[in-house]
Amino acid sequence: MTTHVDATGDEKRHRPGPTAWPGSDDPVSRGALLILCVIASVAALDIGQVILAPVCLSIVVGSIFGPAADRLCRMGVPSWVSAASMVILFIMFILTVGAALMVPLSDWMDRLPLIWSRLQAQLMSWQGVFSSIGSLQEELRNAMGRSGEVQVSVEDTSAVESVFYFAPNFVAQVILFLASLYFFILTRPYLHKSALDLTSNQTNRDYMSNALKKIGERLSTYLFSITLVNIALGAAVTLAMWALGVPSPPLWGMLAGLLNYVIYVGPAVMVVLMTCVGLAIGDTPLAIATPPLVYLALNLTEAQFITPTVLGRTMTLNPFVVFLAIAFWIWLWGPVGGFVAVPILLVVATMIEIVLKKS
Repeated sequence: MTTHVDATGDEKRHRPGPTAWPGSDDPVSRGALLILCVIASVAALDIGQVILAPVCLSIVVGSIFGPAADRLCRMGVPSWVSAASMVILFIMFILTVGAALMVPLSDWMDRLPLIWSRLQAQLMSWQGVFSSIGSLQEELRNAMGRSGEVQVSVEDTSAVESVFYFAPNFVAQVILFLASLYFFILTRPYLHKSALDLTSNQTNRDYMSNALKKIGERLSTYLFSITLVNIALGAAVTLAMWALGVPSPPLWGMLAGLLNYVIYVGPAVMVVLMTCVGLAIGDTPLAIATPPLVYLALNLTEAQFITPTVLGRTMTLNPFVVFLAIAFWIWLWGPVGGFVAVPILLVVATMIEIVLKKS
């Protein structure tokens, strides 16, 4: 601490300023700190999955139903009534879809033994290849001095215990999701105003207002557009399966539309399902391959032509980045992560674009 005497003879003391964090100017230190922050963020997302996943899902779903709730409010309907009606509408939609899927799915579950037997029959033609691979594997084990026997320990856990363990957790997440969905739809207009109140500078307020408006419009447009595309894909798959004589065509149309929300992973699962359908109804290789090939043709048409046309170039994301985002969020949050991966990526890409334009 230093002192000096001014013209009036008063002694003034100067305290030293705050010292910089050691190594703050070192790129290696900053890189290490960034890596630690990323690891801590991923760990926090993983630990808080029970709370964060339902809340994040409610924001994504609320962005679909939010514009309809806003229209009801402009028509004079109280905000709490419009928000509650959107939640009830969503619950009715889920129950309707579940009821529509339940009966045909139970019928196809009864056909699983037939599908498995036909799959085994198709694999019989590959028996020679599998035998060659098995003999080669046995030779490798002998060369490495290892026994071919593998001991597997299976823990005997009853299904009832699993249900009693996971059911309360699932019910709690469903309640949290519905409550978050209601309050998000109810408070959407106020969230915008609260964000603007964080700064008093008019320039920053205008910039933040435009940024929030652009992010909200892009997210709502994407979710609404992709919903319409998935409905159209489901209708096309239903008609195609009906034309091929596949039993329960509405079942496959609804599954195609629902799974298409999870890009790449959903269509891959659908191809496997359609292959199982081909095994159940087909007797020749061509008949077995026809349902998955027809679905692939419809899905590729949707992915390569219809979706880019509907969304436009402004919402086109790098396919590799999209794949990495889906893989990351599925690894982190499971099916919920696969559903919210692209909306989160779209929001992040929009924010980066806004910041780069400002700079």
